[in-house]
Amino acid sequence: MDLTRVIMGPIVTEKAEILKASDTHRTYTLRVSPKATKVDVKNALKRFYDVDVVSARVLNTRPKTRAVGKGTMEKRHRMKKMFVTLKKGSKTLDLSSFRVD
Repeated sequence: MDLTRVIMGPIVTEKAEILKASDTHRTYTLRVSPKATKVDVKNALKRFYDVDVVSARVLNTRPKTRAVGKGTMEKRHRMKKMFVTLKKGSKTLDLSSFRVD
């Protein structure tokens, strides 16, 4: 998979901000491509953001539907999240500092 298309952006929620701010966790929550694997995410973070990853956990969210009239409406779309934990000595992850070699 093309590494430039793996990471789609951060997920900014209250829980994600608490995990990111904690010194013991150093865990970032990212929205990734549905076809991305853990290895793809680790390689993309190492190559483009120069951070070292300890672990990557995957969470696939299912779409949430609701009955409307004679059809259905999708309230939450399908998405793939990664919880990425950085090494102790690694610098912080700044998604605005995308660098290309």
